[in-house]
Amino acid sequence: MANNEFITPAKITRGLGSAKSGTTDHIRQRVTAIALVFLVPWFLYSVIDASSIGYSGAAEWAGKPWNAILLILTAGAAFYHMRIGMQIIIEDYISKTSTRSALLILNSFAVIALFVTVALSVLKLWIGAGA
Repeated sequence: MANNEFITPAKITRGLGSAKSGTTDHIRQRVTAIALVFLVPWFLYSVIDASSIGYSGAAEWAGKPWNAILLILTAGAAFYHMRIGMQIIIEDYISKTSTRSALLILNSFAVIALFVTVALSVLKLWIGAGA
């Protein structure tokens, strides 16, 4: 028996079935989660430590190359992880196609805006520290 024998004409017409992206999203979310297991404790410890030295000390700390790189990686992993999670929630629970599409676009734009804001802020501190 061929696999096509189990697909009914109604299923073909409605376009129901696997979207073929679930496994990819699952793997990507697990990879970002593994990265965050290491980055979040470093981030929390570093931010608490940097907050005790005042604004100028914290800005100087964030301007150091390794700290700046790790801050950008932490933000990137966290925002990408958040985007995938929100995408899955939107796809699973929003049934109206136009609302779902609008929310998926908004989700992507919000994550991009947040990441760009963090990355530019950290880069400004990094570049400004060398000047």
